[in-house]
Amino acid sequence: MVALNRIYTRAGDGGRTALIGGETRPKHDLRVEAYGTVDETNATIGLARLHTGADPELDRILARIQNDLFDLGADLATPQVERKGREDLRVADAQVERLEAEIDAMNDGLEPLRSFVLPGGSPASAYLHLARTVCRRAERLVTALAAKDDEFVSPTTIKYLNRLSDLLFVAARHANGRGAADVLWVPGQNR
Repeated sequence: MVALNRIYTRAGDGGRTALIGGETRPKHDLRVEAYGTVDETNATIGLARLHTGADPELDRILARIQNDLFDLGADLATPQVERKGREDLRVADAQVERLEAEIDAMNDGLEPLRSFVLPGGSPASAYLHLARTVCRRAERLVTALAAKDDEFVSPTTIKYLNRLSDLLFVAARHANGRGAADVLWVPGQNR
């Protein structure tokens, strides 16, 4: 259990932050940037949830995902492959599989796509599209981190972010009256 009794510690005043395990890195380090962007994704999902109260099932899914994103942040904040005497929190394949099942269930009831979808429609949909784009940025940062020879990133973390962005797209369409209120791209409309 986490206990936070003091919010400011002054430990980061020099521009460094501690990872799980005690190693410190600059706050602009790619790993810190990656899990910070996962936190942005989580905050944006929180904004979307302000508008999903009429859809308790979607809100429940998003609430669970917000918790998963803290797991994912902890995973990214733990650069070691293995620490002796401790079991690190890592994203599990079951979490990815749950996203896939939820994507399939939501997608089954959607209007077929006839064009690319522009972010918009309902407030929930607009925020879910924003969350999707932030999630894609997190995915780009995590894959850049994974490409570094001296860094460890769980492959499941990458899978989770990839599925999550897909789920957020489908959820945005779901929040737009199951796709009926989607704002569609009209190529060349304003030439």
